[in-house]
Amino acid sequence: MKTSLSIVYLFLILLFASCEDKESSSKNKSETTSENNVSGTKASKLDSLKAKYAKKEEIALQNEEEVDGRFPIPQEQLIPFLTQYGKENPENKVRIVTSFGNIEVMLYRDTPLHRANFIMLVKKGYFNNTFFHRVAPGFVIQGGNSDNVATPRKRSEIGDYLIPSEFGAGHKHTYGAFSAAKYSEQNVSKASSPFEFFIVMDENGTPHLNNDHTVFGRVTKGMEVAEKIAQVKTGQSEWPIDNVEIDIEIID
Repeated sequence: MKTSLSIVYLFLILLFASCEDKESSSKNKSETTSENNVSGTKASKLDSLKAKYAKKEEIALQNEEEVDGRFPIPQEQLIPFLTQYGKENPENKVRIVTSFGNIEVMLYRDTPLHRANFIMLVKKGYFNNTFFHRVAPGFVIQGGNSDNVATPRKRSEIGDYLIPSEFGAGHKHTYGAFSAAKYSEQNVSKASSPFEFFIVMDENGTPHLNNDHTVFGRVTKGMEVAEKIAQVKTGQSEWPIDNVEIDIEIID
């Protein structure tokens, strides 16, 4: 009798052990399958991200390769280029954005080369992150330059040219006049720098600049902002100690 019971107990023990092994095997298999699914999901997301960034890189490379053959603009092609550009881009109102506030400017249509050039530079984003780099209280504030490495690179890409003077329009350097800067070595031809401009801050005007610099616009709003900028502290060469950064945008 005892022998029979022992056999029964042994049978039951083996049966339970077999069930536990099967259950454990099934559980491990399920966990492995679940882990594989999670791993597969992660891999799928990673592949998706890789494909996304690869596409962005491809687009960026394509954009770099799509170079506008009109630039840099050679001096001998400047007048026909700006004449055509002016016809295709008739805008004449811009907003200079600074941390002191905004300055709005209307560009004159009877100085077509200067207007077209300025609108072109705005649309190409040249002025963004440049400065009012010269501040002379009671005289002028001058902008369009910076000590950022991007500025000379942009100038090189656009072109090393000068804009012929447009004195025939007859605009004077009155308070708020928007005029083109030029360098001393250009005084013989009185041609304008394409990249720098200044705003007249003298309430009596600066008549000695007439027919020496081309006035091609005027401030229509924000002279109080210009006055604030005119009071910033400057160092050597009338360059502000704290950079006065500017962005310029087209006003619709």
